[in-house]
Amino acid sequence: MLEVVSSDTTELDRLTEELAPDLSARIRTLVRRVEPSVFSQLAPMAPSTPVMALAERPVVDPAAVLADQRPAPVVLLEDPRDLGNVGACIRVAAAAELAGVLTTGTHDPWHPDALRGAAGLHYAVAVSRLERIETLQGSERPLLAVDPEGDPLEPSELPARAVLAFGTERYGLSPDVIARADARVSIPMRPGVSSLNLATSVAAVLFAWRLSSRGAPVGT
Repeated sequence: MLEVVSSDTTELDRLTEELAPDLSARIRTLVRRVEPSVFSQLAPMAPSTPVMALAERPVVDPAAVLADQRPAPVVLLEDPRDLGNVGACIRVAAAAELAGVLTTGTHDPWHPDALRGAAGLHYAVAVSRLERIETLQGSERPLLAVDPEGDPLEPSELPARAVLAFGTERYGLSPDVIARADARVSIPMRPGVSSLNLATSVAAVLFAWRLSSRGAPVGT
């Protein structure tokens, strides 16, 4: 964080002690009190919590994300359309302690709408846009396509360092990604249900992996 402003520093102290006690001391050194009339003008939609912060966006190299040696997957979102959904996927990835989230397409995964959907958890997991799908070539990580036509998901058999590719809800993954995939897996669903929300699909796969024998916390 570079700067913190608040219209009610007493309430901010209460919130940080309750929700982020590890950051309390740091926030106190940065916080600057502003009048409520000023606070309400600092963003298009002032948050209900009386605090706003300015933070520097980290530079994340997709190649470095793929090279991460920790036994944790990387999520690849191919051309996601809904930025709120992208944020929700990032939030899930951070909770599951993944190595990173990569996206393709025109949308910036650091867009304000994605940041809002992730509740700021872009800073808890590596997030970047993959400019060229060819970057996956040469990676030691196996590419697994999450696809309705794939084999039923067996969480204990998911490689710990897999790239898990998810497509859009309407169109799924592109033929190019499917052709590059080392395997295809599907989420077991009731017949007649055609698809799940993107963030729901990501959550189902990641926590199936997390709860399996291979998905023990990365630090253990």
